[in-house]
This record gives sequence, C-alpha cells and structure tokens, in this order.
Amino acid sequence: MCKILSRIKQIALNEDTTIGAIERKIGASKGVLSRAIAKGTDIQSKWLELIVENYPHYSGEWLLTGKGQMLMSTDLVAPEISYTDGVPYYNETFECGFDELVSPNTENPEYLIQMPGYENATLWCNASGHSMEPEINHGDIIALQRIIDFSFLPFGDIYGFVTTNGMRTIKRLGRSVRDGYYKLIPTNKEYDEQEIPIDKILMVYRVMGAMKAF
Repeated sequence: MCKILSRIKQIALNEDTTIGAIERKIGASKGVLSRAIAKGTDIQSKWLELIVENYPHYSGEWLLTGKGQMLMSTDLVAPEISYTDGVPYYNETFECGFDELVSPNTENPEYLIQMPGYENATLWCNASGHSMEPEINHGDIIALQRIIDFSFLPFGDIYGFVTTNGMRTIKRLGRSVRDGYYKLIPTNKEYDEQEIPIDKILMVYRVMGAMKAF
C-alpha cells in the first residue's frame, strides 16, 4: 500500500496540485489520504476507484501495481465520433484567456464524442489561447463538466469561468488574499495571475481533460 500511496503523491505532483485537493475532488474527508501517506497505512479501495474515475488519464494498472506507463496512451483511451450517443462537441472556443462570450448552439452540436472516463462531461469544445500551455494548448479539445452549485470550489483544480459581463477564461483556481475574490492562475508564466470577484461569476465548468483535435 505504501507504494500505491507514493504513486498518489506522483499524481499530485504531476497535476501540480495537493493531496488535499485530490481528497476534495474524490469526495473524501480531509486527511483520508494525507494521514495514510504520512503514516504509511492502508486506504479503502473505493478511494482508489474514485481516483481512477476522476483522473481518467492515469493508468489504473500503474496506480495499483506500478506496471506500465503512468499516463494512459491515446491507443487505450481512444475517442470515437458518434451521431447517436455520447457527449456533445461544439466546434466553438472556450477561451484560455479572457474573451467575449459567444453562446454555443446547444441544440446542434457538431457531433457526439464517446471517450472512456468522460461520460459525465457536459460538453466538449475547443480551447483557444496560450495562457494554460503546456497543460492545455491552443486548438486542444477540452471536456467540460458544468457545476451548478459553485458555492464551494476546490483550489488547485482547473475551471472554465463565465462572468456576468460575458467574458470567459480557463484558469487554475487559487486562493486570494482579498475576501470575496478568487485568484486565477495561468500555467504559462508569461501570463499574469488575475483576481476575479466571486459575485461576478455567472457559470463554472470543471475542466475534466484535454485532447488533440482529431
């Protein structure tokens, strides 16, 4: 189990996040993973299953056994285009930096995407901009999951934000020193961090993952 816990730490390092953020993402109580890592004790198998579910680009076999590659290959997680079943893909952009909102035509997606691990996504669309590179590159197709109740959002995760004045951006969420604000953190250090008033956020999407256009 100690080796599995060390691989969970590798996931946190690779995601540039914290063990606490992973606990929140999988719905575990605070300290479930961090205490086990600190003490070298066992964790319940359901938490491993939820890690695999919430981080589908990591190999479950690697997490459990250490065998194979850490990241799933595109051969193992291959997207399929469908016109009958799957998550809708809109050939429109969700900006990585602030831009004006153009509402997608929700009645007429370009097609549907079937991809293991992303069945709970709300939609797929295009990423535009360079502020989140190399995590999310210009032209990538991103899976977004709409968060209806965003009164609490785990810090360290990547979200798509739509503001009340029609701007949208994709950034990693950070804690602001100012009450009533979030800090939006770009991956590309050539871009500045930004702060946004929480009461100016209209919609929030969790970025589940990204893939190259196909």
